[in-house]
Amino acid sequence: MAETKGGPTESGDVASVPRKSSWKYIGPGIVVAATGVGAGDLVATLIAGSNFGYTLLWAAVIGCVVKISLAEAAGRWHLSTGRTLFDGWASLGRWTTWFFVVYVVVWGFAYGAAAMSSSGLPLQALFPDVMDLKWWAILTGLVGLVFVWFNKYDVFEKVMTVLVGVMFVVTVYLAIRVTPNLGDAFAGLLPVVPDEKDSILNTLGLIGGVGGTITLAAYGYWVNAKGWTNTGWMKVMRLDNRVAYITTGVFVIAMLFVGAEMLHSSNVAITSGEKGLVQLSDILEKEYGNATAKLFLVGFFATSFTSLIGVWHGVSLMFADFVERYRKTRAGADSTALTGQEVASGAREKSVPFRAYLLWLTFPPMILLFEGQPFRLIIIYGVLGAAFMPFLSLTLIWLLNSGRTPREWRNGWLSNGMLAIAGLLFLVLTVKQITDQDWGSFF
Repeated sequence: MAETKGGPTESGDVASVPRKSSWKYIGPGIVVAATGVGAGDLVATLIAGSNFGYTLLWAAVIGCVVKISLAEAAGRWHLSTGRTLFDGWASLGRWTTWFFVVYVVVWGFAYGAAAMSSSGLPLQALFPDVMDLKWWAILTGLVGLVFVWFNKYDVFEKVMTVLVGVMFVVTVYLAIRVTPNLGDAFAGLLPVVPDEKDSILNTLGLIGGVGGTITLAAYGYWVNAKGWTNTGWMKVMRLDNRVAYITTGVFVIAMLFVGAEMLHSSNVAITSGEKGLVQLSDILEKEYGNATAKLFLVGFFATSFTSLIGVWHGVSLMFADFVERYRKTRAGADSTALTGQEVASGAREKSVPFRAYLLWLTFPPMILLFEGQPFRLIIIYGVLGAAFMPFLSLTLIWLLNSGRTPREWRNGWLSNGMLAIAGLLFLVLTVKQITDQDWGSFF
């Protein structure tokens, strides 16, 4: 299809859009890559490298390809229909609204504490004698709240880009520093599953676990917030999305190299969770000196803090969209008035629902920093988090193969295939997450 003209600029006015994709427009992809790769993702990749060397490199690459297909589908829905993703979900039935509401309330409460704690850990390691971890965590949450509260998308994107630059430099430096075995790395691109217990599930977990959950759904909102609201931006969006997950792939592969060379070859184990990165910092200090260890902790902070402010911004946009649709439905207005143009105007970022969800992500979770996460909440949080990705995959297949999407922008065989694979993958992981829970103690 020939590129069309017409689309909002950052001020919301109609202006010409590019006739071809260009690197100078890249932005939302950087945001989704930074938000999607958190400290926990890096630890999971490190542990995969520690346990299996380069064997699962192919799984990390496939994981990035799967996420490209999901984010592209979300962005294509926003641009081809002019409607937001939540508006699309709502058209599938009331059940989608109930799922979303329960998810963002419970998930947001638990995630807020996890994100603040993850961002506080490297700061405590860098400045051990200043204050306790919980106070560092609270400080990062408050900084994130103030930053997102008083800035619109354009400033948010610039800061995220700088932090991604820090992440990129640190992870690539470490990958080079450990001197990877390139022969073994290339061999790791062959799809081989390790001959160990639960190796298939561990492989699927690596494919599905890195690169974002609800942040993939937020990608379409960031596309609109950038000022891209119609099909004239489709090629730009697709380039932007590929950049996002190539960037993610670099982070993942670099950390797998570190795990394979520093941990696997030396038979050194680290704990799961963000504290494993603090352990890695100690190992790096012994191996390469204090400067390398400190640089790694700076990269660790950039990784965690981008996830924090990315969720603070992106999921708050989605929540504001949900509230606006609810208001319009109650008033009897046409729900299709809920458009990407409204997101592009920046009005959502200053709305009461946007800021209310920001407060929900920040202050109630602070209770968990002092009290610890209640057992039942952890189980519900884990199940809801696992269930979101099959929900996203399957609803995108539904939306993009129906009359809700203009015919020329509906899924082809490749998109359907990738989304179906993603849906089945995440469904298996959801079932595993559910069966792994201690339901006897829950009741």
